[in-house]
Amino acid sequence: MTSDASLFMRAQEWLDEDWARMEKALGPRLEAFRGKHILVTGAAGFLGFGFLHFFAYLNRNLLRDGRLSIVAADNYIRGCPRWLTELVAASPNMELVRQDITKPWTDLAASHFDFIIHGASIASPKVYRQYPLETLDTNISGLRHMLELAKRHQSESILYFSSSEIYGDPPAHEIPTNEAYRGNVSCIGPRACYDESKRLGETLCYLYHQQHGVPAKIVRPFNNFGPGLRLADGRVLPDFCRDILADRDIVLRSDGSPTRTFCYVSDALTGYLLTLLSSHHAEPFNIGSDAPEISMRDLGQMLLQVAGSTRHVIHTPSEEVDYLTDNPNRRCPNLSKSRSLLGYTPLVDLKLGLSRMLHWYKHFVGLEELA
Repeated sequence: MTSDASLFMRAQEWLDEDWARMEKALGPRLEAFRGKHILVTGAAGFLGFGFLHFFAYLNRNLLRDGRLSIVAADNYIRGCPRWLTELVAASPNMELVRQDITKPWTDLAASHFDFIIHGASIASPKVYRQYPLETLDTNISGLRHMLELAKRHQSESILYFSSSEIYGDPPAHEIPTNEAYRGNVSCIGPRACYDESKRLGETLCYLYHQQHGVPAKIVRPFNNFGPGLRLADGRVLPDFCRDILADRDIVLRSDGSPTRTFCYVSDALTGYLLTLLSSHHAEPFNIGSDAPEISMRDLGQMLLQVAGSTRHVIHTPSEEVDYLTDNPNRRCPNLSKSRSLLGYTPLVDLKLGLSRMLHWYKHFVGLEELA
């Protein structure tokens, strides 16, 4: 039987393929992190998984003579996953802190954060529909506390994760959607707690930059996926992967016609760090992939093909009344601004990304807390 330590080491080596791709894409910009102190909130989540593993990779491979120090913060409302405790135990420059960001931050002794990556949020529609007020508190009060922290520490940069959800359901002539589109979002409904609080978060970043000079950076993610995304997350790709791993038909909760583009984790993180390290304060950047724009039905078929499964894609309506309420029909980013101002280019083909995600679940899922 494989030990937990052996499984962790094999997982780390396998993930290094993604982080090496990021290192190459970011190049000399990574020197900005040498010897710096970074706070990552939402450390136990999907984004936390990616950032913490990448920073640990940098310390092992690139910054050995000037390692960066990382404080990983989370309130562990869904528990502290094993991968996080394993990673912190193996990373001498990483500290784990339990912190509810809806409360003011209590400064740690001798800690000063040069960079703040504010990834704490409730991003799964399945979860934020169950906890709408908590979602508002996290996205508004939590962000303001982090902006105050950046102001107090005179941080070099703070990264805020807005959402492509703020665009709502754009008309056809606004797809692919650029950052100038102001959105078509309902302020009353089952998704409003997330959509509208993310919109207000952008306003907070703008005001803190205007009023206090806080170097706030804004990204609008488009459907990120990959290793580290919990199988029980409730979003479409983990749900599809659960069906495949259980050797059953993939179940669609819609008619399969809505379309999305999907961005693999290493491409997404590259875009986020390009934004963090840029000089473009308080203006939004779309980060994602602009192709292929694929229907949910075709996505299910592609995943079955990647898995070598003979199962089918079937339609079974959700028992949740609001499951499809205000659900956008299409979502695809215009990346012209990110390409021209940040030098951002997604590299990982969708099929390759799906293959790596499935491989992670099949071989390393024991590292995660799934419930």
